[in-house]
Amino acid sequence: MHELRLPRDPPSGGIANSDARDGVPESRQEDHARDEFLATFAHELRNPLAPMRNAVHVLRLQSALTPDSQWALDVMARQIKNMARLIDDLMDVARVGRNTLELHRTQLEFADVARLAIETSLPLIEANGHALIQTLPREPVYVRADRMRLAQALSNILNNAAKFTPTGGCIALAAEVQGGWLAIAICDNGIGIDAALLPRIFEMFSCGTQPSERMVGGLGIGLTLVKRLVELHGGTVHANSAGVGRGSEFVIRLPVLKRPLAAEPAPVFHAAPAAPRRILVVDDHKDTADSLCVLLQANGNSVCTAPDGEAALEAAFRFRPDVVLLDIGLPKKNGYEVARTIRQQQWGKETLLVAITGWGQESDEARAADAGFDQHLIKPIDLDALHDLLAT
Repeated sequence: MHELRLPRDPPSGGIANSDARDGVPESRQEDHARDEFLATFAHELRNPLAPMRNAVHVLRLQSALTPDSQWALDVMARQIKNMARLIDDLMDVARVGRNTLELHRTQLEFADVARLAIETSLPLIEANGHALIQTLPREPVYVRADRMRLAQALSNILNNAAKFTPTGGCIALAAEVQGGWLAIAICDNGIGIDAALLPRIFEMFSCGTQPSERMVGGLGIGLTLVKRLVELHGGTVHANSAGVGRGSEFVIRLPVLKRPLAAEPAPVFHAAPAAPRRILVVDDHKDTADSLCVLLQANGNSVCTAPDGEAALEAAFRFRPDVVLLDIGLPKKNGYEVARTIRQQQWGKETLLVAITGWGQESDEARAADAGFDQHLIKPIDLDALHDLLAT
């Protein structure tokens, strides 16, 4: 593996503008059409993923699984998670195009962010038989950042290193403070980057041209998101490579907090096991509704399903549910209309309304809150998070 050296000074100049190529900018109309397409495409991809994830959990409830069955379930769970991550990237590209990507920045210790990023990428790294070397500062280093978004940027680079490094390679993540900056370097001994591609490596859909035997897939949007996320944190990112076959290095620089504020003690919650609930599941995608129904019934809940908005209201008036898990894009009446009608009923004022949808923009969450929803979950939903929600 080539030696990992953290550059001492930020690079001069900038990366090629991702909004233009050869000096010709895209029209705003084309940008808007692209962003709308990406958001809609991501939404449609979420629908089949939801019942697949639910079905995996149903199978995990079986008491006697053979080693082969357990292996198959683990593979499916990992790949569903990978698909969900790719869909999230598509949604983020649409947010970037609309300038609606928001950060929730707080004081964070960098080591905590690094652990989250490594935890996210480790299954892919291990599946490819790579060694991972970590070199983090001995003393705590604090940055002002959005924990999930900064970890996403690091994880995207780690995932790239894992995909573009031949089996049994080596990946290194190192960080050190240089003046008022935290320099984070991720390098690998993989296939490297052609010199002609380096100036465009952070451009949208810039996957490069690799020999067919080295093609490992990718949408060409991960590094674009890295650049935008790092810049939103007030930092910089650049790529280095000695050429094809000689590995790659990505260096992120972030401003360091000189005087960390005293951390407030976090509240401690002791979640009790979820008590049985009366739950109405509303989704026009039958496999999604049926698989979620099976999971909820396995935990002792009384569950009713409905395939459209009108049927949902009929069931709600009859069933008087404690919880409604409600899709938004429904026939006859959409989820917002159903939620408003339920909230107008005396018995519906205390009902827990949870939007379960493939639409994940900040504006979608705000619209759901205005319609009376208590929570907004994105397909495929995290079933552990749903369990915790029902427990509270």
